[in-house]
Amino acid sequence: MRIILATSNQGKVREFQAWIGEYEVLAYSDVIEPFEIEETGTTFKENALIKARAVYERLNDKDAIVLSDDSGISVPALGGIPGIYSARYAGVGASAKDNLMKLIETLKEKGIDQTPAFYTAAIAWVCAKGEFCVHGWMHGEAIAQARGNNGFGYDPMFIPEGYDKTLGELDESVKKAFSHRAKALELAHIIIKSLDVTL
Repeated sequence: MRIILATSNQGKVREFQAWIGEYEVLAYSDVIEPFEIEETGTTFKENALIKARAVYERLNDKDAIVLSDDSGISVPALGGIPGIYSARYAGVGASAKDNLMKLIETLKEKGIDQTPAFYTAAIAWVCAKGEFCVHGWMHGEAIAQARGNNGFGYDPMFIPEGYDKTLGELDESVKKAFSHRAKALELAHIIIKSLDVTL
């Protein structure tokens, strides 16, 4: 059984392949011409499903299973931002560093040095059996400074629960053990295995 990811990011393909090892995992751009997908949802789940649906429809293959994920960081003290806008918080086309620095500056403007925050990952998939979505969360604290060079995105300003270092300072293997995406992938794997039996 092949699983098509609604992404062109080969790094993400490798990450999913590591979790769903018994299945072949491909980027959709390896199968069809890449196209723009407008994320108009108001939740991580909606945006993940929008991407999965768009690729499934374009593939026109009833046997396909298309997976997509949408994730980001939320800071309750700031009203939940950046949330679903995490990847474009500093504007369309902004770099990961731009987004990171903007969130740090926003905390500083509010006089916040450290505050609870959490990452969310929604993994959705669309296939002949229907549409499904699971979630994973990672809780911790957001700080108004960047520490460490590991990870990506907002990792240098996020201290996971139970630690005193940021994800930017911790070894990548630590993050993989309990990250929001790892938790969601574990749930997705269970359901995909059951789908494989009934497809």
